[in-house]
Amino acid sequence: MIMPPASKADSKATLDAAAWAFNIVTSVGIILVNKALMATYGFRFATTLTGLHFATTTLMTVVLRWMGHIQSSHLPASEILKFVIFANFSIVGMNVSLMWNSVGFYQIAKLSMIPVSCFLEVFLGKKRYSRDTKLSILLVLLGVAICTVTDMSVNAKGFIAAFVAVWATALQQYYVHFLQKKYALGSFNLLGHTAPVQAASLLLLGPFVDYCLTNKTVGAYPYSTTSVYFIILSCTIAIGTNLSQFICIGRFSALTFQVLGHMKTILILTLGFIFFGKEGLNLHVVLGMVIAILGMIWYGNASSKPGGTETRTISSPHPKPQNQNGLSESSELDEKV
Repeated sequence: MIMPPASKADSKATLDAAAWAFNIVTSVGIILVNKALMATYGFRFATTLTGLHFATTTLMTVVLRWMGHIQSSHLPASEILKFVIFANFSIVGMNVSLMWNSVGFYQIAKLSMIPVSCFLEVFLGKKRYSRDTKLSILLVLLGVAICTVTDMSVNAKGFIAAFVAVWATALQQYYVHFLQKKYALGSFNLLGHTAPVQAASLLLLGPFVDYCLTNKTVGAYPYSTTSVYFIILSCTIAIGTNLSQFICIGRFSALTFQVLGHMKTILILTLGFIFFGKEGLNLHVVLGMVIAILGMIWYGNASSKPGGTETRTISSPHPKPQNQNGLSESSELDEKV
């Protein structure tokens, strides 16, 4: 039975909203847990913790494959290696950038991921954007900058760390979308290929990087029942965070993921004011939030209109398999989440 066009559109909109809500909940949740783990219990080994996140995610993919929920698929080793290099440089670069730069410049670096993602999609993804889409992106950048950027100082090594972090993150997010489309991989499948390599590399590299950043070894940390509980909780939430990122980028694009991602920044700021007091809440912060939200609404409308986002079609050597209902295996897998 063929689903009517209107019903298909409604179904896609519902699934898109669910995927984005899943990403927001898990992202905000892991930020709160990690903040408690690092600020309250002093576990500041962020790179090693990320390795544990991917180790837990790997365990999840193994269990799902054993249960038959992940079908066998192929991804060349060269593609996995490139993806892991981008992803690891992103993680290490962000940690180093946060340490070497002021909060203001760190926020500016994060904002610059939007134009970098746009550049990659134009020159690598062959996309074109309408004038309204471009202007809405600028409005989002302006709003988030107004409410998050305070002091701003930078030095040479801090700038290099931020530059590496921004480009590596943008390339990693672009590559998620690229690999899913090129090899017809669902989010579970792509995680099954990449998470084990990321886990192994970060668990080997992480303790050394963390020692360079903190002058402390992860083995010397005074573990307690509570801190171990928070580490396990962080790893559990990370499964959803990793999966939701792959689902969202697969359903949208790296650029849209970045634009909508700043909604999480606004949400985190709002929750902070609600639960931790109104210190720092002033007129320019509220104004920035309003401008950013208006920009996001404008972006959603502009990018969904004909011509808002156009892709010049390029034939792929790996066409997506079709099932009886005409849906790709990749979409079908993601819609089961």
